[in-house]
Amino acid sequence: MARTKERGALTAAELNRATLARQLLLQRVALKPEEAVVRLAGLQGQAPASPYLALWNRIVDLQPEAVDGLFARGTLVRATLMRMTLHVVHRADHPVFLQAMQGTLRARLGHERFRSSGVTSGQLDALLPQLLDHLAEPRTVAELQTWLSAHFTEGPADPPAGTAGPADSERASEAVRGALWAARLVAPLLRTTDSAEPWYFRTAGSVSYVASTARPDPDDEAAGDEALGALLLRYLGAYGPASVADAAQFLTVPRRRVRRVLTGLEDALVTRRGPGGEELFDVPDGELPDGELPAPPRLLGMWDNVLLAHADRSRLVPPEYRRVITRVNGDQLPTVLVDGRAAGVWRPTGHGVEVTAFHPLSEADWEGLAAEACRLDGFLADREPLVYRRWFHWWPKLPAGHVRTLPGD
Repeated sequence: MARTKERGALTAAELNRATLARQLLLQRVALKPEEAVVRLAGLQGQAPASPYLALWNRIVDLQPEAVDGLFARGTLVRATLMRMTLHVVHRADHPVFLQAMQGTLRARLGHERFRSSGVTSGQLDALLPQLLDHLAEPRTVAELQTWLSAHFTEGPADPPAGTAGPADSERASEAVRGALWAARLVAPLLRTTDSAEPWYFRTAGSVSYVASTARPDPDDEAAGDEALGALLLRYLGAYGPASVADAAQFLTVPRRRVRRVLTGLEDALVTRRGPGGEELFDVPDGELPDGELPAPPRLLGMWDNVLLAHADRSRLVPPEYRRVITRVNGDQLPTVLVDGRAAGVWRPTGHGVEVTAFHPLSEADWEGLAAEACRLDGFLADREPLVYRRWFHWWPKLPAGHVRTLPGD
């Protein structure tokens, strides 16, 4: 096997601009939303508005109704994938990404939340074919609970009719809760909705589950490694150059496995050196713009993947701001980028966009942010003017900063 070709070292500025370029954050581009999702290797999808805002930050004149249509037609799907969190990916990518993530997803079955239910992984696996048949059409969470209850509260081990007590009922309920939690994690399911409200997944009560056409094999190690290799190439194209630790962070896959699979991809990769001499892997044709290239301001939505995709987040987030932007429970606040780096947070107020900068900004920076705030105000107006208000409780806990409300037009 040929050795991976090593290229020159990169400065911190070059590494920053490479990531921004590949993430379409140096300038908005004229791409179809589904094309952008493929190029970005998926979007974090925990909050309903976030995939839309991720695309709004990257695409010229994004029409949110076009994204609604892609979800409704199944071109874009929402499922538990990287980092065991909800992601939006193209339907063609879902089977490969899901196969790559099998080891990580199934490892969670060792969590106390599942083990305490009394349901075993063997019982869950035995039930999955029937469950997927049942989910050939969308089912609400309540419908899914009812179905699971029928399968985990009946059987030869049940006490005779009329003899079950409160403890038996609680054990049955715990079994159903555990089976539901595990099924949503490891079964090849997609989240969908019949809601007509703005943002395709806005109303939690309207979310349903439907079986994917993907049928990953958790026991096929070769298939898992092949899929992981494909996913790693996509990751490097969208977030590289990156280290083994970076890739492991993005995927929540053990570093030793990431390194082993990357080693098997040597012919398709090059290596570089980072600012501290660390080994970085990359695709040969990955964009590497000049480190002095201007980076426009951006108002990123919650959990934008660009801020979560590396173990060393200093390429975009100054270390002193990391714990302010990403709260202790994992909430990642809407983030302001200035000159390609996190500089503060933002939220809408009803009178404009309130920006809290963690250090002084120039008037040119504020003007650039005001222009973005005007665009954002128009984008949110007919959808959710106070987007992310559920998380506004974090604002009193922010350190003192430079605060301005930037009015919409």
